Amino acid sequence: MALSGQRIVIIGGSSGMGLASARAASAAGAAVTIASSDQGRLEAALAGLPGSCEGVVVNTRNEADVAALFAGVGELDHMVYTAGDTARPQPLGDLPLDAARELFEVRFWGAVTAVKHAARRVRPGGSIVLTSGTVAVRPAPGTALAAGNAAAVEGLTRGLAAELAPVRVNAVRPGAIRTSLWDPVPESQRAALFATLADRTLTKSIGEADQIAAAHLYLMENGFVTGTVLTVDGGAVLAGS
Repeated sequence: MALSGQRIVIIGGSSGMGLASARAASAAGAAVTIASSDQGRLEAALAGLPGSCEGVVVNTRNEADVAALFAGVGELDHMVYTAGDTARPQPLGDLPLDAARELFEVRFWGAVTAVKHAARRVRPGGSIVLTSGTVAVRPAPGTALAAGNAAAVEGLTRGLAAELAPVRVNAVRPGAIRTSLWDPVPESQRAALFATLADRTLTKSIGEADQIAAAHLYLMENGFVTGTVLTVDGGAVLAGS
């Protein structure tokens, strides 16, 4: 198997894209450590994963937590960062600056903290994969901060690829993906929303978490790819151009 004997850490691995990637990586032979801020979600995720997987509760806002995670894991081959809070569209003028700064805590500064403590432990041939989003290149009203956050992650990816070489650093730029992040939308409205989002793509579909997992595995396995932002969006960005 392609990842046989490798150690992978997935922060945000208890749900959605991260959990799908944990399943795919373990099926490919890897030993996977998933990290989550929620003990209940972590236990539920581990119940559905092979025995080769383990889990750690980590608050990505707390550097000591992140440092302890990687100290416990030791050497690793790949780190995937998919952690992120749900952010509702809101005009910048209506948003207190403290709340605006908070939007960057998990998705951007959490990623920075994870890379800081993971990079020195990545074995030769290993990689780091971060997560941005199509909002970086196709923002809508009310998403300026989300767009800035995602674009910052993409800039960080390119900078780290140069700084950390030969460790490879890439990012996945997902479009609309069917995950639990949509759960705040009432179920009665969700089908119509998904239909609208699907109509804005070239494939006329919503993405699935397994498709992001396939992108993660590609970036882990292909040793000639670094500094790349891989768009997985069903052609949504192109359809809106």
